[in-house]
Amino acid sequence: MAKHVLKTMGMAAGVSTALLFAGFSNQTFAMSPFQASYQFSYNGKNLGSATRTLSKSGNLWNYVFAAKAGGIASATETSRFTFENGKIGSSSFSRSSKILIHNNTMSIHFNPAAKKINTKKDKESRSFAWKAGVLDELNAELQIREDLKNGSLKSTYYLADAKEVEARKFVRQGSESVKTNYGTFDTIKVAIKHDKPGRETIFWLAPKLDYLPVKVTHLDKKNSYGLLLTGYKGPTS
Repeated sequence: MAKHVLKTMGMAAGVSTALLFAGFSNQTFAMSPFQASYQFSYNGKNLGSATRTLSKSGNLWNYVFAAKAGGIASATETSRFTFENGKIGSSSFSRSSKILIHNNTMSIHFNPAAKKINTKKDKESRSFAWKAGVLDELNAELQIREDLKNGSLKSTYYLADAKEVEARKFVRQGSESVKTNYGTFDTIKVAIKHDKPGRETIFWLAPKLDYLPVKVTHLDKKNSYGLLLTGYKGPTS
């Protein structure tokens, strides 16, 4: 379960054009550190909590997503990257999860000088061709948020996982007011297009909180996962 939480909840998505922001605040922010907390639910039951934390050390940014489901499962994702002229330069990504006594790990190292991306999932290592602008599943959320603010959102983003670089597409499903424990927000509702049947991921992004995802839901056949904002420290409009 923890692996599904990180893989499907860690990243927030975007929409297809800058015109989608009509009716929302046009104030924008430079990328800034923040911390957000969430309630985590599984199949409609509240089981635990999660956090998103963005910090900076020198020229390197660190983005961490962590989730806990009682004493049953826990998982952490960490993305390290640079940010210059509105573009993220991926450096490394790691994921660790624990379900009862079972542990899983995954890491990605981006090496543009050697034109390689090296990955390791548990004991299996892979290497494949580097691609300009490639992101990981966590920092892609931040790149999309920056693109939204600057009106230059792409219809497709390239993300690296343990096996390959793949294209991801995003579709707008309208606007919606979302009530959370931290307040009620006007949001842009966005879905990720999945190739596999029975899967659906939806994000609700709040322009007032610098396009932070205030709600996330993921359906994987008979199982559903959800995140709902409970606290936030960071830029607001």
